[in-house]
Amino acid sequence: MTTQTQSDHRLQDAPTATVEKDDHVAIITMQNPPNNVLTAELRRELLAILAGLEADTDVRAVVIASNQANYTAGGDLKEDQSLSDEEVRQYVSDFSEVIDRIDEFRVPVIAAIGGGAFGGGLEFVLACDFRIASTEAFFVASGVNVGLIVSFWRLPRIVGLGPAKEILLTGTRYNAEQALNWGLVTEVHPPEKLREAAIAKARRIASRAPLSVELTKISTNEALDLTGPEGSELQMQRFIKMFRTRDHKEALDAFFERRKANFERR
Repeated sequence: MTTQTQSDHRLQDAPTATVEKDDHVAIITMQNPPNNVLTAELRRELLAILAGLEADTDVRAVVIASNQANYTAGGDLKEDQSLSDEEVRQYVSDFSEVIDRIDEFRVPVIAAIGGGAFGGGLEFVLACDFRIASTEAFFVASGVNVGLIVSFWRLPRIVGLGPAKEILLTGTRYNAEQALNWGLVTEVHPPEKLREAAIAKARRIASRAPLSVELTKISTNEALDLTGPEGSELQMQRFIKMFRTRDHKEALDAFFERRKANFERR
């Protein structure tokens, strides 16, 4: 998975994203200098990596990190500027594909945010299941700053309507502490501890019953769009489904035998 040079500082054919596995955890690192703009090349590489990890059932949690000063600056404004009216729909569709792929991914995805996440970059981190930030992270819903609109569906679901309107309508830069107060991120760490903290969270998730984790993610994503009776019925159906799994029985055996469970995803 390689791309053409994106800046004078990039080596020809250098990848814009890499992936490594640590036991049941996959760590994706975006490296598209200088700001991890989500160019067509980076989006293609992320989609290819995610497709491989989706098929690898040994992977139980994913961390998406960055080795740049900013986590991601979102869309490529130069690419945006060159679009015709006819090309806009395809551009938005292509951009949304990678966002939706993360949102719907089989296992939980953790964003380890060490710098700015703004514009389409904010939408990117909103699609992740967890957002863990460093003290240097910041967030900007910059749609109103450049005459566009984005994040109005996911953001209110995460922080609530009032904070979402504050973030979306002002286009202001908010730091990690404010993001933590709103629930936009769940943890804040010193920059040198961020990657370690994100991987630790992923390892904790990966140590749980994998089929249960996967179905819980799906169910939680669906929950806000269900009525009370629909939610109760779906919970009953999926509880029974998990009750019948070998992993549930293994978890009970491990609990009573005071040992670590050996989950097999069945």
